[in-house]
Amino acid sequence: MLSPEQAILGALAVPALGAALIALSGRAPNLREGITLATAAALFGCVLSLVPAVSAGARPALTLFTVLPGLALAFEVEPLGMLFALVASGLWIVNSLYSIGYMRGNDEQHQTRFFVCFAIALASTMGIALAGNLFTLFVFYELLTLVTYPLVTHHGTEEARDGGRVYLGLLMGTSIVLLLPALIFTWYATGTTNFAPGGILAGRVSDGALAGLLLLYMFGIGKAALMPVHRWLPSAMVAPTPVSALLHAVAVVKAGVFCVVKVIVYVFGVEYLSAQGSLGWLVAVAGFTILAASVVALQADNLKRRLAYSTVSQLSYVVLAAALLTPLSVIGASLHIAAHALSKITLFFAAGAIYTAAHKTEVSQLDGIGYRMPWTMAAFAVGALSLIGVPPMIGFVSKWFIVMGALGSQQYLAAAVLLGSTLLNAAYFLPIVYRAFFRTADDHDHPPGEAPLTMVIAMMATAAGTVAAFCFPDALLALARGVAGVEKP
Repeated sequence: MLSPEQAILGALAVPALGAALIALSGRAPNLREGITLATAAALFGCVLSLVPAVSAGARPALTLFTVLPGLALAFEVEPLGMLFALVASGLWIVNSLYSIGYMRGNDEQHQTRFFVCFAIALASTMGIALAGNLFTLFVFYELLTLVTYPLVTHHGTEEARDGGRVYLGLLMGTSIVLLLPALIFTWYATGTTNFAPGGILAGRVSDGALAGLLLLYMFGIGKAALMPVHRWLPSAMVAPTPVSALLHAVAVVKAGVFCVVKVIVYVFGVEYLSAQGSLGWLVAVAGFTILAASVVALQADNLKRRLAYSTVSQLSYVVLAAALLTPLSVIGASLHIAAHALSKITLFFAAGAIYTAAHKTEVSQLDGIGYRMPWTMAAFAVGALSLIGVPPMIGFVSKWFIVMGALGSQQYLAAAVLLGSTLLNAAYFLPIVYRAFFRTADDHDHPPGEAPLTMVIAMMATAAGTVAAFCFPDALLALARGVAGVEKP
């Protein structure tokens, strides 16, 4: 058994070591992919070994070195980071399995580079999830942006390079121009960048400085895709589908909303922000993003573009929930990180399977495809119903807590936004399912057939996980309650 400190170090070192071994085995594809799967499983094992200690109330910590007083590369595992690390490491296993089938099925170039960057991206994600202070979080946040750039531009086309420029420019620009000054000011005002229950800013900054600092953080965390700093996300859809799954479900966008919740809970403090007045402006921005992105998704015919704007909308569920500043809404925000990850990765897996097996990319091309690819479209239906908020899928549970938090704090407009978004979700997801199963195929030249088996297995695993998380939510709920500081009744 690993000690908690060894498990933290392992969570950081295992994917980095795996990346090196993958690079060395590039001439032997079977060995390379075996190392990828073994690395993913070993990482999940390291993360899983931390759960008992964190669930028992411990906060395992590890400091690697100190740069300046109050500024150290340090790690500490609390419930929110534990939840994020579990989701990311667990989904890397199925994403790796899916990627093997996708990359081979589409005869993609530079497969070794792809798997190497993927592994380093997961090492960066673990650094974000387990960060014990803002400095450590910022270092790994930037590393995640840089290492995913080659994945976004994987195809090397002019379109891919254009998408990569938008991706890198917006994410690096927001973090350097907005997030870094916020971090420096926090360190200057408090003498520390450590995360702490209840926050570190109470009594340290004026009301005006507090408002400005919050603004810098919320828009400086560009990976959360609040409008108007969201354009990087649809631009990144030029990447291969496994990368889209990484961006939308496993790492990048989840790192964004994770950072938003982490900053609100452990830097500002929910009670301190509540005492200063409601975050009406942030609720309004998040609400606008939810509805506006849903409208764009409704109009998109390209399947990946529709899913991309759905992600922009769903991410702001987490931001809005955190901004409501109630225990129930914070629980809902934490749960929605996991719910969206399981649901959206299933949808992107389905989109990639459709492209691989049928070479279709547009919603208008999907008439009757449910008869050709029943497993794929059944999984798609599960992911879609979860994001709409239909039981028995985990998306219902997270939305329930967010809505109850809004109603409990008498934020009726926020509750109305959530209801309106649910209707829009149904409007842009259900027609896809209807086309697939209730319309006649207009393409009779291709026989029925699913994508490669590894892709189907991965897709069915995440769809099953979406249902299983609804039926057995105790572990996720316990961690989410820990974030909100609420004991199980």
